Amino acid sequence: MPREILVTSALPYANGRIHLGHIVEHVQSDIWVRAMRMAGHTVHYVCADDAHGTSIMLRAEKEGITPEALIDGVWKEHTADLRDFGVAYDHYSSTHTEANRELTYRIWRALEANGHVESKPVKQLFDPERQMFLPDRFIKGECPVCHSKDQYGDACEVCGSTYNPIDLIDPYSVVSGAKPVEKESLHFFVKLADFEVLLKTWLQERRAAGGLQAEVVNKLQEWFAGGLRSWDVSRDAPYFGFEIPGQPGKYFYVWVDAPVGYLAAFRELCERGSKPDLKPADFERFIRAGSDTDMVHFIGKDIIYFHTLFWPAMLHGAGLGMPTAVNVHGFLTVDGAKMSKSRGTFVNARTYLDHLDADWLRYYLATMLGPTLADIDLDLKAFEERVNSHLVGKWVNIASRCAGFVHKFFDGKLADTLPETARARYDAAAARLEACAALYEARDYAAAVRLIIEVADEANAYVADHAPWVMAKDESRRDELHIVLTLALNYFRLLTIWLSPAVPATATRAFEFLDDRPARFDAARAPLLGHAIKPFAPLATRIDPNRITAMIEASKESLQVKSNPSPPNSPLEGEGSKARAAASPSPESRVPSPETISIDDFARLDLRIGKVLACEAVDGSDKLLRFELDAGELGRRQILSGIRAAYADPSKLVGRHVVFIANLAPRKMRFGVSEGMILSAGTGGNELFLLDVDAGARAGMPVK
Repeated sequence: MPREILVTSALPYANGRIHLGHIVEHVQSDIWVRAMRMAGHTVHYVCADDAHGTSIMLRAEKEGITPEALIDGVWKEHTADLRDFGVAYDHYSSTHTEANRELTYRIWRALEANGHVESKPVKQLFDPERQMFLPDRFIKGECPVCHSKDQYGDACEVCGSTYNPIDLIDPYSVVSGAKPVEKESLHFFVKLADFEVLLKTWLQERRAAGGLQAEVVNKLQEWFAGGLRSWDVSRDAPYFGFEIPGQPGKYFYVWVDAPVGYLAAFRELCERGSKPDLKPADFERFIRAGSDTDMVHFIGKDIIYFHTLFWPAMLHGAGLGMPTAVNVHGFLTVDGAKMSKSRGTFVNARTYLDHLDADWLRYYLATMLGPTLADIDLDLKAFEERVNSHLVGKWVNIASRCAGFVHKFFDGKLADTLPETARARYDAAAARLEACAALYEARDYAAAVRLIIEVADEANAYVADHAPWVMAKDESRRDELHIVLTLALNYFRLLTIWLSPAVPATATRAFEFLDDRPARFDAARAPLLGHAIKPFAPLATRIDPNRITAMIEASKESLQVKSNPSPPNSPLEGEGSKARAAASPSPESRVPSPETISIDDFARLDLRIGKVLACEAVDGSDKLLRFELDAGELGRRQILSGIRAAYADPSKLVGRHVVFIANLAPRKMRFGVSEGMILSAGTGGNELFLLDVDAGARAGMPVK
């Protein structure tokens, strides 16, 4: 049955340029929207810039302009980049609008009226020179675990430990350089515990309906282990954002009004009258609880909690409908590694567009994107080969090899009919490709493309077997030639219809050549017969590897010419710092690129197996777990590890074997002495995973 769907992508942060990591998500959502429309559904597609936060305020101040001027300039860059990548939003807005302010206030007042808001004093680090409270990422100091200098206030980029800013040794303000002081301030919280039962039910319902991946739901269960804590939703002046009604000097944290921006952008679209299938009254119809419409979000895996816990709670608490689906994707790597500025693989969208065709990357991403949270690797050599082989060699080549003969011998017109065998062949291919509709909807674009390319191989084999260039030399075989060319070009049209969500610009040129405008997938069921085509013009060219090299070099040069702003292009708002990259790992990676060491350097580390005898949260710390390890011949060890965010129920770790550094000097911390460091994988926060040990390993064994 046809559905009405509101689709959004995570909001790019208005403090930096869009890069290829962001493009993954926007392309993924755009392909889905195009495919759903071609399947017969009504889809409204909106996005916006996330325009609030401390880093916006400070960057504008540094550049000597207003925050409004800053976000306006970034908005223009973002919309141009997305447009040129073929991402066709119905409306692209900003969170700094009156529509968003009104909706944020509406939701907030409803939460207050329904008893879901509380206030309490909070101790934070305060910059005495700038007279401002400092988000975690605006504080630096010496890591309390490994003693590396100049580490951020929430996590160490060298050892990966997480901690409270007050645990830093010799902390200083990134803004002024001053030593911060502790200061108390009244903050406002949304009581997430009020929604715990509701959220558990919603998560299971969405998983059963296909609206949430199982990996997402399983990860979220950890948050419920110790009960949901209230969510701090306020920030103190100075701050660029919406002031909380009735609370002078108090502002909404960016993650309050950012998701509301989805609804505000949609409301603006309804009121603009630019879509004939939308009118102003449709807004309330879409957002009410129990609506028969769908709300589908596309996000990166670093902002799961905001979209699957905080956002649904806000909506339900305000009496509004909750999301139908939250589709989560992985990060982008390049040539098997995180995007790197030094290697030139941290590529801005515009830099890519200056050198390469947008549809090339869209197609490559389509061949990689599936319904899981797996990261996507842009293997530049595979990118070149796949585009050249698939798009040019297997798809466009069909038309380029056949179109000239149609014009030379048949006045540019396809045959009026196909013989039974040729028609059966077409019908079989068309029926086979109809499976792509469900694959697109399930976001398994890689499987859809594989099927399309299999049919492309079949089409090319047909052309090669019949060799129209040979048949054209024999005037007695004109009728047979006409049939071969007609079937070959209908194969081409069939492939174009099913590829069009992924490569819209190239598909548009292909349809212009065919003089055909199919708007639905079901147009592929019948071949194009007795139809005049236009003269063929090149639709796509092969990738010249020199252009890829030039793009990489340009990325290096642009980074040398334009130094990184301070603060960096991320929101740096504590718990949301990593989340703002939305589609990719933060440009300011928490783990530096590896440096070469000698075997002697490695040998200095005494890595051992430890068995967890006890594990508990450390009172007074939001980051630390206290481990008691059986270290074999080394006795028992107490280790304080900053992985609390990743393991909500630490008792489940008892009995596990872990790997730890046994010869690290004991460190006296605020919460006790830590006698080593437990190794884990990940980027920090809730993205940390203890290393597993094979069966048979015993406590105290050395790791070599």
